[in-house]
Amino acid sequence: MSQPLAGLPARENLWRTEQLLQRGLNSRALMRLVRDGTLIRVRRGCYARGQWWTDLNRSARRRQLIYAHAHGTRTTSAGGFVYSHTSGASLQSLRLWGVDDKVHLTQAGCPSGVSHGRDVVAHTGRLGSREVTFVDDLPCTSLERTVVDCCLMFNVRQSLILVDHAARLGADLHLLRDYCTALTGRNGVMALRRALELVDARSESAGESLTRELIHRLRIPPPELQFVVRTPFGEHRLDFAWPEQRVALEFDGKTKYFDYRPTNEVVFQERRREKALMEQGWSFIRIEWKDLFREQEFKYRLLRALDQSGPFRRFPAG
Repeated sequence: MSQPLAGLPARENLWRTEQLLQRGLNSRALMRLVRDGTLIRVRRGCYARGQWWTDLNRSARRRQLIYAHAHGTRTTSAGGFVYSHTSGASLQSLRLWGVDDKVHLTQAGCPSGVSHGRDVVAHTGRLGSREVTFVDDLPCTSLERTVVDCCLMFNVRQSLILVDHAARLGADLHLLRDYCTALTGRNGVMALRRALELVDARSESAGESLTRELIHRLRIPPPELQFVVRTPFGEHRLDFAWPEQRVALEFDGKTKYFDYRPTNEVVFQERRREKALMEQGWSFIRIEWKDLFREQEFKYRLLRALDQSGPFRRFPAG
């Protein structure tokens, strides 16, 4: 549990500079606490408890930077802006890949060059009443508007990860397609259009979305997603499956093994599951993040498995 700092409650982890000064810390004391890691200056006018900040993962830290911006500007800003783009996505816990930690916001008027810090990207635009929602009491672009704004500055793979997850969370795909049509000719709209062509809400991770995009781009026969196979040990769900050839492709992200149960238990269950499936004639290809960037090796490895399984083995789908 976090320890109290200079009389502040232990449960607090973010402070404005003025709050720390009111607690008796002067600028020299703040500098000393930053040097020894007790405090971290996360942005202009806002500090965080050092150990708490260090323990955050990348996505949680990106979200906390938005809270730090809101906290730090509470007494200095007149408001009038809405968190948008990747900040809107972070607040709504959407999957992001390859993005920076800058805070994005949208406001109706053109911002001056000095009205926001260097860690803030201010966009100018008008938002309809249905394009604004609130997350943790912070104004934020709606799910669909957030997706559109992000995709206009993303590449296809980044966009697909985001659109897959938004669809999984219930985004209105018809509305997204309407946005796409209205934006015809706009820079970046091709990434949004391509992601909407490939969207599949069954993808359970960024890695699965990227794997599916790669399979499609390499012109490999499309697999079944989240394919269920019955064995004596129960039903087992495969990330990607070619049932006719009985070939399964599994994306091994770290979260698969560390999120819910002790690693040893998960590995044991995984091996038992795989053995049961192999006894039914299934072969497995396991890939990691690095394999998604070795495209030729990935392609021939998968095609070889499908070719070897297809002509020689004909099992009914289990």
